[in-house]
Amino acid sequence: MSTFSPRPLATLTVLAFAAVAASAQGPGLGIPISDEELAAWDITVFPSGANLPPGSGTVAEGEAIYAQQCAVCHGVNGEGVLAAPVVGGDPLTNGIDTRKTIKNFWASATTLFDFTRRQMPLYTPRTLTDDQVYALTAFLLAWNDIIDEDTVMNAETLMQVEMPNRDGFRPRFPEMMP
Repeated sequence: MSTFSPRPLATLTVLAFAAVAASAQGPGLGIPISDEELAAWDITVFPSGANLPPGSGTVAEGEAIYAQQCAVCHGVNGEGVLAAPVVGGDPLTNGIDTRKTIKNFWASATTLFDFTRRQMPLYTPRTLTDDQVYALTAFLLAWNDIIDEDTVMNAETLMQVEMPNRDGFRPRFPEMMP
């Protein structure tokens, strides 16, 4: 029969946490961030279009950006090489063999814009200007026959895009949907 009591260990643990909590300095990790620095990371664009930045871009401008920044991973023809394909795609089924693309998966053009702005190019994310992201979004949407090639993409026209799979999701936050 053991005489070990967990009570002293629990008391010590509580005292250790209390000492850390009472410390005015805190654990000393990191440095405070200014409002300006925080604003640079607060770039989420919602499906409703909230937080879309000013700017614009054309399909032709986007095509040049794609060739320079995207083709190495997504392929010259958008077929996907090191990364997912960005063009084409059969309608999604319950099977695991269907490849997700812009045309058959994305429910909102603003989500495509947000993802591209935040995550691309893979090895240098957040290096594209807002105008470049609008242009690249226009090119990708036109390449997938979702918009006309003469469309100038901006916050207003992006909100008018109707994605083929717009009804393919049940949003967790319906109030955020257009």
